[in-house]
Amino acid sequence: MLTLLKISQFTLVETMELDITRGFTVITGETGAGKSIILDALGLCLGDKADAQVVRHGADKAELVAMFDISRHQAAKEWLAERDLDDSQDCSLRRVIHKEGRSKAWINGSPVSLGELRSLGELLISIHSQHAHQSLLKKDSHRQLIDNVGELQPLALEVAAHYHTWQQCQQALRDSLANQATQQARLELLSNQLEELEKLALKTGEYEALEQEHDRLANFEALMQDSQHALSLLNEGDSPMSRQLQQALRSLEAHASRSDSLRDICGSLNSALIEIKESSRELSHFLDNQELDPARLAVLEQKIGEAQRLARKHKVLAAELPTLHTHIKEELAQCQHSQDTEALQQAVVESKTIYMNSAESLRQQRQQIAPTLAAAIAQHLRDLSMPDTQTEYVFTPLAKPSSYGLDDMELLFSANLGQTPQPLAKIASGGELSRFSLAVQVIQAQHSDVPVLVFDEVDVGISGGTAEVVGNLLRKLGERAQILCITHQPQVAAKGHQHWQVEKYNSGDKTLSRVVSLNHEQRIKEIARMSGGVTITQETLMHAASMLL
Repeated sequence: MLTLLKISQFTLVETMELDITRGFTVITGETGAGKSIILDALGLCLGDKADAQVVRHGADKAELVAMFDISRHQAAKEWLAERDLDDSQDCSLRRVIHKEGRSKAWINGSPVSLGELRSLGELLISIHSQHAHQSLLKKDSHRQLIDNVGELQPLALEVAAHYHTWQQCQQALRDSLANQATQQARLELLSNQLEELEKLALKTGEYEALEQEHDRLANFEALMQDSQHALSLLNEGDSPMSRQLQQALRSLEAHASRSDSLRDICGSLNSALIEIKESSRELSHFLDNQELDPARLAVLEQKIGEAQRLARKHKVLAAELPTLHTHIKEELAQCQHSQDTEALQQAVVESKTIYMNSAESLRQQRQQIAPTLAAAIAQHLRDLSMPDTQTEYVFTPLAKPSSYGLDDMELLFSANLGQTPQPLAKIASGGELSRFSLAVQVIQAQHSDVPVLVFDEVDVGISGGTAEVVGNLLRKLGERAQILCITHQPQVAAKGHQHWQVEKYNSGDKTLSRVVSLNHEQRIKEIARMSGGVTITQETLMHAASMLL
């Protein structure tokens, strides 16, 4: 649940800190008082795009922090743990927007991208807009509603993935049939190239070793002469160099105990003598193992020459030929596969079968859920003073399968007895569509695992007893989830467990906005104001008091 919202230097707010409790919180205030500030701040904490204009005039930056208790939210805890962002039972989302327009985001103190912020935010808060009814005019939303309520999203994603695989297999087969001549020519070219490279059989790192060996054999006489001269200078430790080091060491050893520096120098001289002796032995061993091999030199020259020829041919470095060999081998395998039309046809059949099985399963589950969902929507609409409502889902098989399944589906509606249900876009009035949207949002909220639900003036276009029903619905939702609702309806406001009032005030030469948590008496006055009338009378106050639970 959302436990705290901190707002600093944001639009009309200097500083604001809201402690948020469980249940149903209503947010009211005069038009233009700044009720949307709370939702805008939450939206930015959840990854909405930032605009420099939200930084309060005169400030350098706006800062927003939302704190959540996720102790009972396993999905959010797993999301955080997967990204090493876990921080016990609490989770903080922080957003800073600078006046230049740039912004930064953090989760539990660690910098994150806006995509990550949005991803986590979708698990924590669901915002239902007053404009959500517009989406109901699109049939896609009717399908999504079934999938959301029936928890069919994983299966729907699986169907889409299988459809994509099937389409890829079909395209591969079409390409193979359409480009057989071109592919055959490419296949022959790759085969020839691979044959040359396999004949060369150059391994990774081998070319450098071949060059080194060739260089040694090509310069064998000079190498042996210079190595022999070096050995004679070292002379197994009896060279003038060794004798001079030994004399220097003997001169200093008597004084080594008198100075740490002298002791270190003696150690270095002794090590140098040992290194000279060891180098002499290794050089002698090297000379004993050298022999001129003209046949090997010829082999090396031939292989290096062939490697350089192929490198020029393929426009790569000779040392890169093993990598080229691997790439050509892989491409050849792909080309051979693309030429195997029988295998491609089999892949199309198999991928289509997999898709059709999953799509048929999705179709059946959607058709099972649809009547219950339509009946639930109709019942909510009857509760919202539309007693003759009829709703039904109509499934129409598609001419060809799609990524979302085998059927086109649409939710039909009728508000009057004797009227055949028709598409919403054709017959629903603005008020009917608003109530329809509210019913759908309430049903979705009842089936959502998201712990915080925000309703932004979803009760527009209703009043009186209908508004009271809406208030009761939201209060009931508040028993299983945390609800925040911006409303202009006194009947809805009266049902809240907690009531915030947003108001403007002047401070010096500035106009600011603040949120006040109302007590019982203050709630009566606010509900009386919302009920209408220029003057609030005693009767208005008594009526407002009677509306409160």
